Amino acid sequence: MHIEVLVEDSSGEKLLAQLLPQILGEQGVAHTWRLKSYKGIGRIPRGLTAKADPAKRILLDQLPRLLQGYGKTPGIDAVVVVVDTDRRDCKAFLRELKSLAASCKPAPRTLFRLAIEEMEAWYLGDRVALQNAFPHAKRDVLDRYVQDSVCGTWELLADAIHAGGAAAIKKAGWPLPGQLKHEWAEKIGPLMSLDHNASPSFGKFRDGLSRLIS
Repeated sequence: MHIEVLVEDSSGEKLLAQLLPQILGEQGVAHTWRLKSYKGIGRIPRGLTAKADPAKRILLDQLPRLLQGYGKTPGIDAVVVVVDTDRRDCKAFLRELKSLAASCKPAPRTLFRLAIEEMEAWYLGDRVALQNAFPHAKRDVLDRYVQDSVCGTWELLADAIHAGGAAAIKKAGWPLPGQLKHEWAEKIGPLMSLDHNASPSFGKFRDGLSRLIS
């Protein structure tokens, strides 16, 4: 089986590059996949007609065009789209995404997986990996996190592991937030356990991929 995996940013791509072999097996043995990152999530265009510039690489803006293209491309067995919900209603958002896929003629086999509120929730779901990567993480901050809640997830993680917390990162401005999200993926990702993660959205990601290849 060959799977195209789309994710909204490069730090998410870095994390998924470490997780996918654990779920799908070694690249090229039973399955192959290609990871593609974009430069933001954007929004599903009205009428499902992409009018945005493809060169800007905004995922949802281009998703109708992408899925239509994949549906017509031989050798692509499935498409997996991984995005943050941010502050969207997750059930309504998932319905909208599925409706988009269903409108494609022909439609590729498509699996949508949502990180709630942000992919940093998956790091917070594996406290062992997080604390091994960042031994000085502030436990009082981690303890007040309600798993997969809409609370400013990356900011809470930053408050736990970065000197000066999210306020210092925001004061420094771009590109520091992006650099740190890459660092978190590099340090926490390799230590994460597939089977011991308190994040329900991580579990749905893992189990959905496992079912896809079963």
